[in-house]
Amino acid sequence: MRRLEQHADQVRHFNRFYTARIGALGDSYVDSGFSLTEVRVLYELAHRENPTASDIAEVLGLDPGYLSRTLTSFRTRGLVTARPDPSDRRHSRLRLTAAGRRAFAPLDQRARRAIAGLLEPLGAVERTRVVDAMSTIRRTLDREAAAESFTLREHQPGDMGWIVHRHGALYADEYGYDERFEALVAEIVARFIKKLDRKRERCWIAERDGQIVGTIFVVAKSKTTAKLRLLLVEPSARGLGLGARLVDEVVRFARDAGYRRIELWTQSELTAARRLYEAAGFKRVGAEKHRMFGNPTTAEFWRLELTSNR
Repeated sequence: MRRLEQHADQVRHFNRFYTARIGALGDSYVDSGFSLTEVRVLYELAHRENPTASDIAEVLGLDPGYLSRTLTSFRTRGLVTARPDPSDRRHSRLRLTAAGRRAFAPLDQRARRAIAGLLEPLGAVERTRVVDAMSTIRRTLDREAAAESFTLREHQPGDMGWIVHRHGALYADEYGYDERFEALVAEIVARFIKKLDRKRERCWIAERDGQIVGTIFVVAKSKTTAKLRLLLVEPSARGLGLGARLVDEVVRFARDAGYRRIELWTQSELTAARRLYEAAGFKRVGAEKHRMFGNPTTAEFWRLELTSNR
């Protein structure tokens, strides 16, 4: 609890520092005549299509009574119009008037200049560090934003070394696997590169802000059977739907490539991965005990029949 309080104090200290730097603690935001909260409301009105007061209160975390007074002030000043929602007469749809947009435009420009003024003295590397840190904060606290931030691409030079390294390091840390597991991964990726059939095999690399956060492979076992291999999601990217998205890519690709089924080999302790496979329709078809990676475990064999899932 003490550590949590210390972290909370650090966040508050940063908030005071940052708001002071952008001039948000004065009587008006960047000398605009509007308070910081009023500017935030104007921003939402300018960037949302006819929102309701409830929409704005929810996204900004504002007290409905306070927001109501702010909107009344805006309407009195001719900045906002409110019309009944045709689908729910209990709510009104809000929209900036022409005067409201004229009032907001210079505020937006001033805010951009204020932020640019903070970043301008920094070098390119320092600016990137600041922006990346802010992105990390947003992704960590906003799960929806984090879930939308992944991009998938095919592999490129250097990726296979990363895949071997991260599998070795993560599985050693989380499951106690020894270097024999890393050697197995190295054999799989080497075989994939040497015998790659791009029409029937693929590796997906998931990135966020230019950093690799996940991988998965589909390779040919036979003309009719594909194998799903080397699913990995970095701890920082878990719980956001990335694993399911990667598995879905394999299933879609395998169907399009004409495979009749997909098989995979996993371990009983990989509970998160097993849940993903089950959710995608895979069925466990066999199991065997072994000590291949230093510790006793149970290997599991799973299969998805694609012809019955069209």
